[in-house]
Amino acid sequence: MKHLPKRIIYIISGLGLITLTFLALRPNPIRVEIKQVKRASLLVTVDAEAKTRIRSRFVISNTVAGRLARIQLKEGDTVKRDAVVAHIDPLPLDTQLKTAQANLQELQAQRSGIVIQRPKQEALSQAQAKIEAAKAAENQTQAMVQQAKAALEQAERDRLRAQKLVEDGAISRQNLESAQLLQTTRLRELEAQQRQVESAAAEVVAARKSFDLLRAQQRDPDYLFNVYDARIASVKAELANLADNATRSDIRSPSDGSVLRVLQESARYVEAGTPLLELGNPSKLELVADILSSDAVKVKPGTKILIERWGGDKTLEATVRKIEPSAFTKISALGVEEQRVNIIGDFVDSSVPLGDNYRVETRIVVWQGENVLTVPLSALFRCQQSWCTFVVEKGRAKKRVVEIDQRNNFEAAIKGGLKEGEMVILHPTEEIKEGSQIADPG
Repeated sequence: MKHLPKRIIYIISGLGLITLTFLALRPNPIRVEIKQVKRASLLVTVDAEAKTRIRSRFVISNTVAGRLARIQLKEGDTVKRDAVVAHIDPLPLDTQLKTAQANLQELQAQRSGIVIQRPKQEALSQAQAKIEAAKAAENQTQAMVQQAKAALEQAERDRLRAQKLVEDGAISRQNLESAQLLQTTRLRELEAQQRQVESAAAEVVAARKSFDLLRAQQRDPDYLFNVYDARIASVKAELANLADNATRSDIRSPSDGSVLRVLQESARYVEAGTPLLELGNPSKLELVADILSSDAVKVKPGTKILIERWGGDKTLEATVRKIEPSAFTKISALGVEEQRVNIIGDFVDSSVPLGDNYRVETRIVVWQGENVLTVPLSALFRCQQSWCTFVVEKGRAKKRVVEIDQRNNFEAAIKGGLKEGEMVILHPTEEIKEGSQIADPG
């Protein structure tokens, strides 16, 4: 160095200082976690807690009131169809039967009494005969009136003739007076006969009124027959029902199955309709998952359900059988009201090692893709109205707009913007900008 010109030494020293300054001021590469874009299978699921339940569940109740004998069955006991599972003492039914029979006899006796109260047919016949007799008497008096009129007319003619003869001096005045007296007598007789006609007509009217009254009295109780017939029919129906209930003192199982719960174990008086036992077939389970109504519209019958965290190592499978048509309100763990819908599923393998009302975790598959380009969801972020990611190119971050097809909680299917094998930055922070130098993670 002693033999080098001083100018060269100064130049070398200046270049070294500039290099050291550049290296000191140059930004350090940003250390990030990266992931390769690759093709894989992708499942889009609706995740929800679910419970198992027996598909055919029977709550057995008593159909009649009475004293229940102690139920000997225990939870887990197996019962066969038509087997006696409980017994009701029918003694109260016997008392009700006797009471109903007494009521029936009383009503029948009261109905029979109506016939006694009604006018007899003989009375109606007599009343009809009185009408005929009154009409005959009226006709007879009418004839006598005609005779009296004829006699009066003859007496009138005899008086006129006698008066003319007296004027001619053919007979004495005494004969004229006799003729006048006879005319007056015939007039009085006609008036008497007319009064008899009026009396006979009144007798006819009275006889007819008496007949109409008897006939009305005979018809009046007819409505009572309808009343008593209705009451008798009601009591007979009650008797038939009581007789049928008396045969139901033994309560039988409607199906093969196991006892799930004994609701009334001790002997006691129970009203009709009291739940006694709950039966079901544990081998016929179904799955019930409640999900948000906004997610329920994505689910269709036949959709696959994956069951996890049920206590075993493998994942169980089921298929959606039904989406219930009505939603219900449920309060979430955060205190928010949510509208949820029950999804009912059937296990693919009926011999699942689960029981009634077991809690499980489910994933309802609403979309499934094979050999699709996937990227971790943590590599994506919103940029204006699109999705973006940072791709590592030659050690630097390059912002890339991507198009998403489907996504789940961890990955997204890419329709455009990325290629298989490219490296994307996971969990990009605000420190990363377009062109930022990325440290080699290797």
